[in-house]
Amino acid sequence: MSESFDIVVFGATSFVGQILCRHLFARHGASGGEIRWAMAGRSRGKLERVRQDLGAGAGDIPLLLANADDETALTTLCQQTRVVISTVGPYALYGSELVRICAESGTDYCDLTGEVQWIRRMIDANEAAAKRSGARIVHCCGFDSVPSDLGLQFFQQEARNRFGAPVERVKMRVKAARGGFSGGTVASLMNVVKEAKQDPGLRKQLANPHLLCPPDAQRGARQPNVTFAEYDEDARSWVAPFVMAAINTRVVHRSNAIAGFPYGQSFQYDEAMMTGISSKGRLMAMSVSLGLAGFMAASVIPPSRWVLERFVVPKPGEGPTPKEQEAGFFDLRFLGHGPDGELLVTKVTGDRDPGYGSTGKMLGEAGACLALDLPEDAEGGFWTPATLLGDAFVERLQAHAGLKFEVVSS
Repeated sequence: MSESFDIVVFGATSFVGQILCRHLFARHGASGGEIRWAMAGRSRGKLERVRQDLGAGAGDIPLLLANADDETALTTLCQQTRVVISTVGPYALYGSELVRICAESGTDYCDLTGEVQWIRRMIDANEAAAKRSGARIVHCCGFDSVPSDLGLQFFQQEARNRFGAPVERVKMRVKAARGGFSGGTVASLMNVVKEAKQDPGLRKQLANPHLLCPPDAQRGARQPNVTFAEYDEDARSWVAPFVMAAINTRVVHRSNAIAGFPYGQSFQYDEAMMTGISSKGRLMAMSVSLGLAGFMAASVIPPSRWVLERFVVPKPGEGPTPKEQEAGFFDLRFLGHGPDGELLVTKVTGDRDPGYGSTGKMLGEAGACLALDLPEDAEGGFWTPATLLGDAFVERLQAHAGLKFEVVSS
């Protein structure tokens, strides 16, 4: 069956799915421009409401019906498109069947998951099928982990230009960010905590920074890890743990491994949040560290977990308002020393709330890159944003998604 669409958005009625559809409609109209696209989900009524909310001219966007556990419907969906973009999470609960069918049918796929344990399971279960069929599977195409993965690739390209070699010890520091969490992200995080509590073996896996690397590369140099407040001389700031580091660092190490170690066999990488240089910055770093530890501890204990889910964290479908998304931003800095001790600093910035306004645009451009920019001989398998999409994706992000990749100093 020939494909009717370049992209199908599966989960178009989810919080991020709606943001993604707004971006695709603004960029490509109702499926008649550069990208032929459609919206998919389990409820026609909800899909119709999302389509209506897009505004004048959106009525021509095709709607497809499929449930996350309906093999027949998902197979039919995949037969109609070159690329599926999935926003249906938590992926460990609702995403596995679609990945399997994409891998077996040769349909390219991307998502915004940050569930490292699920990604490992998907690679183990489906990579052989994806390589046979030619399907290109790319997880983590949102704020986790596009700015980290492509930001580091940009940093290393600059390092080679200036120093003649990559830097084997790089830090990513969140200089500033403004944005909120959606209920879907919280649900995914809580599910990872729940799985880890039930499975001691999984807890050990999650502690491995090379977990997503191929089996023969799951050991490497000992990795730095900011677990509490500390002062960073290179950043000239107190720093605290960054909640997304647990997924971003794993994706970065997978990129290094499957690309043949362009960053070096002894590559070291960590991420943290900058909180300021003064005693106020130190206090803020301590507060963030203790707050994050307290949240994780409360997520493990059933009574406090119930209180969090009931009264504290947003519910699935909830998240930042459009005004809050537009007021959001992020500024990430990458720091590392050349062979003579010279400090190179680059940055990645985004013009929207990182987890939602910006993530929706990143995800849309990832799908467009999969559909339009890959060479015909690009191999099937499980890739990362940097290793498969690379410079073409960076160009799209800078032209259409509000991201900038820049050198600060060297």
